[in-house]
Amino acid sequence: MTTIDPHSPVPKYFQLRAILLDLIESAELPVDAPIPSERELCVRYGLSRMTVRQGVDQLVSEGRLYRVPGKGTFVARPKIEMPLRLVSFTEDMLSRGLHPGAIDLDRRTVPADARLARIFEVEPGTEIHVVERLRTADGEPMALERAHILASLAPDLLDRRLADRSLYGVLEAVYGLVFDAGDQTIDASLADAADARHLQIPRGSAVLLLQRRSYTGGVCAELGVSTYRADRYQIHTALGNPPPTQ
Repeated sequence: MTTIDPHSPVPKYFQLRAILLDLIESAELPVDAPIPSERELCVRYGLSRMTVRQGVDQLVSEGRLYRVPGKGTFVARPKIEMPLRLVSFTEDMLSRGLHPGAIDLDRRTVPADARLARIFEVEPGTEIHVVERLRTADGEPMALERAHILASLAPDLLDRRLADRSLYGVLEAVYGLVFDAGDQTIDASLADAADARHLQIPRGSAVLLLQRRSYTGGVCAELGVSTYRADRYQIHTALGNPPPTQ
């Protein structure tokens, strides 16, 4: 679509969205390139300023464009697809050609409360290591990870250097822990003041809240609670229609 069809049932602002999206995805408008001004878009496509603004606002809200006050509207970087498989942040970033980083925020050992005891299927009071880290990709904050590890499986974990290292890699290399199964839930949430500061996003920004349980040999060894920037991630999954049963 390169023109606006005034007779189409599709709203004009949404047709403009499709035109701009095609320019972005075909790389005619590369990352960080400015899009034409509202006035240019009005003249080029015969639209009102309100319609143009509505179409551009839609792409800004989707994270495909971003605004710089006093300068204009620019093409945002593509979002990273959220991996729906048991893989570490480090492995995922390396597979995308990005340099993963990890900044230590906190580490401590806590007694399992009723909730953690239920998740790990242990007695309340069982020692759990908690490791909080800020994860980066090419230096950009991407996610906050809060890993809960059964202390009995990795006794001196908190004494080891974890900055800029894969936690899963350390658990495997040092303690022989290889996660072979897991389950994960993903919820929409809003960044509180502390998370927003670490992730360098405005307070109240949309984030993805992940909770993952990882198992080794049928034993829950890790509970990961992570906060991911929603402006840098999207969820993609393949769908299929199973054949009818005979």
